[in-house]
Amino acid sequence: MKNKLAKLKYLPNNFNVLEAGDYVICAISGKKIMLENLTYWNVEKQEAYYSYIEASAKREKEK
Repeated sequence: MKNKLAKLKYLPNNFNVLEAGDYVICAISGKKIMLENLTYWNVEKQEAYYSYIEASAKREKEK
């Protein structure tokens, strides 16, 4: 696959691929996250984050 947006179901320790693709989009920065680099996500919100910085920013914003 080349440059195709994936659709995922985020689970507590992993994710299921609903539609095959190469990347997802960070909910905060809008950056592409290649699936092999995807480490941070929110199960309840079903959102992916580019890095711990975006994940922390989202958490702080919601306080």
